[in-house]
Amino acid sequence: MRVVVVGAGLGGVAAAVGLHRLGHQVTLFERGAELREAGTGIVVMPNGLRALDELGLAEDVRGHVMHATHFGLRDRRGRALLLTDLVRAQQLVGAPAMIDRADLHRALRAPLPPDLVRTSTPVERLEADPTGVTVISDGHPVARADAAVAADGIGSRLRAQLFPGHPGLRRTGRLDLRGVLPRPAGLAADLLASQLVDRRSGAEFGLFPLGEDRLYWFTDSDLRGAAPTAEEARRQMLSLMADWHPLVPALIEATPPADIYVDPISRLAEPLPSFAAGRIALLGDAAHAMPPDLGQGASQAFQDAAALTRHLAGAEPADVAQRLLRYDAERRPSANRMMRAASRQSRLTSQTGVAAWLRDTMLRAIPSRLATRPLIALWHA
Repeated sequence: MRVVVVGAGLGGVAAAVGLHRLGHQVTLFERGAELREAGTGIVVMPNGLRALDELGLAEDVRGHVMHATHFGLRDRRGRALLLTDLVRAQQLVGAPAMIDRADLHRALRAPLPPDLVRTSTPVERLEADPTGVTVISDGHPVARADAAVAADGIGSRLRAQLFPGHPGLRRTGRLDLRGVLPRPAGLAADLLASQLVDRRSGAEFGLFPLGEDRLYWFTDSDLRGAAPTAEEARRQMLSLMADWHPLVPALIEATPPADIYVDPISRLAEPLPSFAAGRIALLGDAAHAMPPDLGQGASQAFQDAAALTRHLAGAEPADVAQRLLRYDAERRPSANRMMRAASRQSRLTSQTGVAAWLRDTMLRAIPSRLATRPLIALWHA
């Protein structure tokens, strides 16, 4: 069966590999001139690792499993608010992996034969009819397939085509900065795998180990107006976080602007009515763009890819629409629950004033044992 995948991000590549390994004739379309993934670090949660296991793509990623003992929420000074027992969670549902985005993309695309990839091919639309799907690029048909996968990212053009009445993306009013730098000597291990929050400003700072010798950090703060440049955002964060734990401004200052990525945070304004439209399936951010607060974006895309591959196993062209409805029935409820949970987490950690003081007071009262249960449930999803 002929299948086209539009978008060569992490989820699109994983789906293309899975479908190719099933024996389908796969073509992967990418608007960029080459297959690559820019960015910093990325956390693959245990549920995402299990999906990569199903696709036969987890071996390299599991070499980057984190060995921290706790995930934690802390105040801006680094004092514990809520600590989860990562060792206990790992025993029950597995451990997350922290990996460089570019390294992850290379590992995922390695099994895909180069002749299945068409770069520099922006797909404008997919024209579906009862017998198949036509891929349109630059106003001309460039391929014909029995099924298509729209994995064209958070700003998906194909999502807007398939659901013209959907409101699309909505900015959350938050700004995400991400950076990577060499790990300094003598770093306090208790701050790794931590997220610091400030009840005065609602800003956040997260820190994770990236291999043995690098660190990945991110900030989340209010965004008013247009997104700043990396240098402007860096200066803003240094001013905003000057009186935080000393490590925070030190790491931001030590990261060159060229190694800092700036993104206004967006999410789907409302869930999609379906992840399938006839012979076309949506996957990853195109289907369920969510805030990054739970670190589930990539893992949900991998679960999409695994489910799609499973439901298209042994499929014939006449089966496609029904098989994709099964994919939708499996993935949409779960992914939409995660999208709502990520939005709740974003609201919780960005609170200010009295609401944030009450939040911090309640979080300090929760024992680690109880705090770990929601984490296990999240990673079991």
